[in-house]
Amino acid sequence: MKKKISTKIIGNLFLLHTGVFLIAVNIHFFMEPNHFASGGLGGLSIVLHAFFPDLSLGAVMLSLNLILFIIGFIFLGFQFGAKTIYASFLLTFFVWIMDHFYPMSKGFSEDLLLQLVMGTIIAGLGLVVVFKQNASTGGMDLIAMILNKYFAIDIGKAVLMADCLISLLAVFAFGIDKGLYACFGIFLRGIVIDYFTSQFNIAKEVVVISEKCDQIQEYIIHHLQKSATIHTAKGAFTNHSKKVITIILERKDYVKLKKYISQVDRQAFVTVHNMNEVIGTGFS
Repeated sequence: MKKKISTKIIGNLFLLHTGVFLIAVNIHFFMEPNHFASGGLGGLSIVLHAFFPDLSLGAVMLSLNLILFIIGFIFLGFQFGAKTIYASFLLTFFVWIMDHFYPMSKGFSEDLLLQLVMGTIIAGLGLVVVFKQNASTGGMDLIAMILNKYFAIDIGKAVLMADCLISLLAVFAFGIDKGLYACFGIFLRGIVIDYFTSQFNIAKEVVVISEKCDQIQEYIIHHLQKSATIHTAKGAFTNHSKKVITIILERKDYVKLKKYISQVDRQAFVTVHNMNEVIGTGFS
C-alpha cells in the first residue's frame, strides 16, 4: 500500500513538473521573442521586461510572483495552497534556466500566427495538466481571487479582465499589432484549455452482457476497486434472462476491463459510450 501511495505521489509530481515545463516553453520560446503578451503572469512579465530590459525575464517573473503572493497573503490569507506556490516559483525557475542557457533573440520563424497557435496549444496542455494536479501557476489568478472576494466578480470573468488589461498594456509596449495578437491568444487559450479539459475528463459508460458476469463483477470490485450497477435483462429472440453490468470508468480502467472481458468471455456483448461529464462519488 505504501509503495502504491509513493508511486502515485511521484507520478503526480512528474505530471506537475511536466505541465509547468510546457507553460515555460511557451513563455520562453514563443511569447517572449515575439512579444506575445497573451495574459497571465508570463504576459505581464513580458510587458514589464520591455520597460526593464536590463533584467532577465525570469527575474521580472520572480519579482512579480513575490509581490502578488504578498498581496495575496494580505487580502486572502493562505487560500491558494502549497502546490500553487510551488508551481508558480517552479515556472519562474524553468523560464530563468531556459533564458540563461538558451536565450532567444527572435522567434523561430516569420509566421507570427503559426507561432502563437503552437505556443498556445503547448501552454494550454500544460495548464490542464497542472489543473489536474489541483494546482495552478498563481500569478493573475490571485488578483482574480481578490476581485471575487471583495467585489463578487466571477473568477473566470476576473481572470479575463486581468488578461485584457495586460493585452492593452501590450499595445503601449509593442504596438497595436502585437496587442491584437495578444487578444487573439487569450481567446485561443480559452478554447484550447476547454478542449484539453474535456479530453482529460472523458469517461466511458460500459454496458456488459455476458454469461460470465459474476467473474467480471469480481474483477471490477477487487481489481479495479470500483462499483457497478447489476440488473437482469431478457433477450427478445431467446427469451433467456441474463445479467447486465453497467459501469462508468476512466479511460485507463476501461482498457483494463476490456482486456479482461476478452480473456474470460469472447462472446460477451459490450457497448461503450463516451461521457463528457460525470458528477458523483469518485468523479467531479
